Amino acid sequence: MPYNEKLAERIRASLAAIPKVEEKKMFRGITFMVNGKMCVNVSGEEMMCRFDPSLQETIAEKKGFRTMIMKGRVYKGYGYVSQDAIQSKKDFDFWINLCLEFNSKAKSSKKKKG
Repeated sequence: MPYNEKLAERIRASLAAIPKVEEKKMFRGITFMVNGKMCVNVSGEEMMCRFDPSLQETIAEKKGFRTMIMKGRVYKGYGYVSQDAIQSKKDFDFWINLCLEFNSKAKSSKKKKG
């Protein structure tokens, strides 16, 4: 399933001033890694956000948000945001900043050697 290139470009532009941004294909889309950690992703037509899990209940009430559920498991601190919820620059920036704020606190996943 292809991902929304315009949304990816919008995210790319918003992260342009940040050092150490890397793009990787994952989650059936493209992931933007900041400081070696997953920050935000484009999956299909949606933006997938990684944020502080302690904010889950508050974030879950936001328009256009749905919690990530994979194989029946709820992933706190991860969720999808629909296109209609990020039309304005203000709304889009809210989600990007939410991801960036958590990125500085997030632990990077351990890389396997070999």
